[in-house]
Formats: sequence, structure tokens, C-alpha cells
Amino acid sequence: MSSIANGIIRSAAAGVTGLAIGMMLVCADCVAQTFPARAIRVIVPFAPGGGTDILIRTVSPKLSEALGQQLVIDNRAGGGSTIGSELAAKAPPDGYTLLMVDTSFTTNPSLYSKLPYDSARDFAPVSLMAAAPVILIVHPSVPVKTVKEFVALAKSKPGQLNFASGGPGSSTHLGGELLKLVAGIDLVHIPYKGTGPAVADVLGGQVVMMFAGISSVKQYVAVGRLRAIAVTGQKRSPAMPEVPTFIESGLRGVDSGTYWGCLAPAATPKDIVNKLSTTIANVLKMGDIEKRLSDLGFDAIGGTPDQFATIIRSETEKWARVIKSAHVKLD
Repeated sequence: MSSIANGIIRSAAAGVTGLAIGMMLVCADCVAQTFPARAIRVIVPFAPGGGTDILIRTVSPKLSEALGQQLVIDNRAGGGSTIGSELAAKAPPDGYTLLMVDTSFTTNPSLYSKLPYDSARDFAPVSLMAAAPVILIVHPSVPVKTVKEFVALAKSKPGQLNFASGGPGSSTHLGGELLKLVAGIDLVHIPYKGTGPAVADVLGGQVVMMFAGISSVKQYVAVGRLRAIAVTGQKRSPAMPEVPTFIESGLRGVDSGTYWGCLAPAATPKDIVNKLSTTIANVLKMGDIEKRLSDLGFDAIGGTPDQFATIIRSETEKWARVIKSAHVKLD
């Protein structure tokens, strides 16, 4: 074959390849522009009524309106959120299946020896949606009112003070373990089957302290049945503005607040992920949504997929250190 013929063939092949790439880009753009064309399933890997479920149900009407399609909430509880997470990881990466997660998504890789999915590889971060601090409360019989007094008391009675939690590996448990690690104190963990029973026994004085969500204990602090010591986070909570942060109280590193966000299966087209992220952020900025979430104890955030990916990495690393130090395993 002549060199001229070879050149013609190479040129034709290059043209076809360029055309194919161009068509792929156009098609991808078309998919993003037309998305969504049907209802979107949002898997919540917890039972109805919990914080993750309340968050998505609060924003879903406005989010559905903004996307032009219905959001179908699918509660798949069990396995410390691993059952629903596995279901989402194996879903088609087309944007029509999303997963709501909380801090357990970043603790499970260290709490379980083996997960049915890879937290880093099998998901595409979409948006960090909200955060909420937790509050350290004590029974009124405990003679402390500040973090400094609490730490001093704990150091004077190593292994004699106990703290309640909603169960092994829960955020309320790991919050206590983080406090032990940061403050250098020895507390005894008393696990319960849920936050409700744990709060009940702190109210009764059977256990002297615990970390809890503000909404779970605010009413008891208001009437003096529990005493608030400090909240996690960088700033005071609007829900309880009179309670100082751990940072204000002189103890840094007690960041055991909860984060909530949205993930998609890995390989979901980036344009679709970005469209979802932008839409979620816009909805979270709506005044009525922001206020409703604030009243419920959430701090609405929003943000880019990359920002959420950074949070996931840093939280996973932090809790890995805490869990290793506390020798906690759930299997």
C-alpha cells in the first residue's frame, strides 16, 4: 500500500476517532441537561425518625421541586448502616440512586473488619448537607459546671466515673472515647440500646454523664434535670447559646459532632453529580429550609463534591485513631 494511501487511512481514522469523542462529549452533556427524567430514589440506611431521615424528609419537597422530579425515600436500616450502603454501592451509576449518610459512614471502616463495599472506591461524594454539634451533659449530682472542673474531677477519680451511650460504636460512644483520649482521663463506658434509654438512666442518676444530640436533652437542661457542660464545634449552638464550646473552655480536639451528606454510586457522570450538588446547595440556602433545619438542631451547609470528599477523608482518619485507641470492634 502506498504512503499516500496509508496517510489517507490514518487521517480518516483520526477523523472518526475525533468524531466519536466529540459525540460522546455531546451525549454526556445531553444526559446532564435532561437529568433527571424520572423519580430519584434516596436510600436512607436507618429506620424512619432518626436524624438522617428527618434531614432528607425536611429538604425533599423543595429539592423535588428544584429538580422537577419526585424524591422517593427508601429506608433500609440494619447492620449499622451497612445494608443500605451496600445497596447503593451496587446501584446503577446514573444519578437515580443516592445515599444519605451520617458520621457512621466514616467510622464503619474502622469498626468492622470487613465491609460489603469500599467506602473510598465505591461512592462519589455529592454534597455535605448539614452538621450538628453534640453536647456533654452530666447529672446535677456531679459537682462540676465547666470542662476544666470535669476533667479535674475525672483525673482525681480514674475509672470511677461512667458515661452512657446509645450503643457500642455509636456517635455518643465514640464522643466519650474521643474526650478520654484528648483530655487524658479514664471513664467507664456503659452502652445502651439507643439514645433514649441512655438519657433516661442519666436522668435517673444511674450513669453520671453522656454526649447527646441537643434535641435529645435540651428540655431537661432547661428545667435543671441535667447540666450542660460544653458543646462540640467551632461556635456556640443557636439552639443553646448559653453553653460554651469545648474550645472556649480550653480543650481543643473534642470534635465529635455529626455530619450528614449525600453520595452517589461511583462512576456516576460528573456533570450529574455537579448538578445534584449545586441544586442541594441552593435548596439548603433557602431561608425557610435553613430555619426549619436550625430549629431541628441542624446547621445547613451545602458545598462541592470535593469539599465533601475532604471531610470524609479527614473524619475517617480521625475516627480510625480514636477507635484504635479505644479497642472498639463491632464484629
